[in-house]
Amino acid sequence: MLGIIAQTDVSGHHTDNTDKYVGIMLIKMALEVVVLSFSGRKLYTSFLGMCSLSIVLADSVMVLLFSTLLFLGPERYLVSLCFILANASAMYEALPLPLMCLGLLDCSLEGTYLGKQSAFYKFLRHTALTLLVWIRAVIYCFGSVKSDSMKLDDREGPSVLVCEVQESTLINYFILGLFSAVGCTMLPFYSMIPKWVGEANRISEAREERENQSSDLLFTSTNCTETKGIQENPPEETLYPRPPLWFSLILGFSLTWMPFLAMSVVCISLSFGVPAYITVNLLWVECTNSFLTGMMFWVNRNKQGPYSLPENACPWPIYWHLSKGTQQQPFPAPVSNPSKEKSHTLLYV
Repeated sequence: MLGIIAQTDVSGHHTDNTDKYVGIMLIKMALEVVVLSFSGRKLYTSFLGMCSLSIVLADSVMVLLFSTLLFLGPERYLVSLCFILANASAMYEALPLPLMCLGLLDCSLEGTYLGKQSAFYKFLRHTALTLLVWIRAVIYCFGSVKSDSMKLDDREGPSVLVCEVQESTLINYFILGLFSAVGCTMLPFYSMIPKWVGEANRISEAREERENQSSDLLFTSTNCTETKGIQENPPEETLYPRPPLWFSLILGFSLTWMPFLAMSVVCISLSFGVPAYITVNLLWVECTNSFLTGMMFWVNRNKQGPYSLPENACPWPIYWHLSKGTQQQPFPAPVSNPSKEKSHTLLYV
């Protein structure tokens, strides 16, 4: 695909588009800040989380470069702008495949010896893998980039200065395949989905209510007995036919990510050309992380409980309870500080 750097109309008026590229990248960064604020997890504890931070850093560098070129003036930056656009799109286009493969490997390590290492060793491992991914992307640029701008003249219309940029076909196929698979999977159960969603909301509200009650009781002298009572009295079960675990996980994933997938599918269907440095963003990374985490959760369903997963955008424990019920494994009791409990008890002796 071609990115328009500048254009000159029939009257000779010259229009430069560098400010538009700066605006697009600023909008992308603003959306990424929103995603980071809602993620609510320590990003350095997972490989894809570390990749998210690196993408934000790379986007910041692009904004800085575009702003510098805009400050220099149109007579000096046009070739440099094409160089940045071409190389950036090639680098981002090389990221999705290793991100998905290494992200799947990282999810599969949860519960193993490597997955139980300290946060510091995880940070070192994820940082090293992220650097290798970006080094591979930089090497890929050297043999696949045309950084020379091209001028397209039209006798009856404006002449434009364009640059060849790349889009991520892998992300397009991934989104189309995931959207189609989720949609086709949900069709046979469409009549029960509203009831199951309502039941999931009820379980979520009951869990939040118990967490709030438990937090209010942590500093009372009857903390232990109250916590046990909360744990031993889960909410009443609703006698709907419960969904199988695999469908319950798909339902939780779709309620979180179907709007993003649907919007992406619309853009792809309408042939909206989006370069790779836009499609590779934190929304896609978080969606991929949720998909891989849910898939590995189902694979290890006989070994892991609902509260063994790391923090994620999808509320997996809620949909585990939707399938298995709250009687089989009740909501976890909050963990209090034993030393504080002991000192608090001594005050009443």
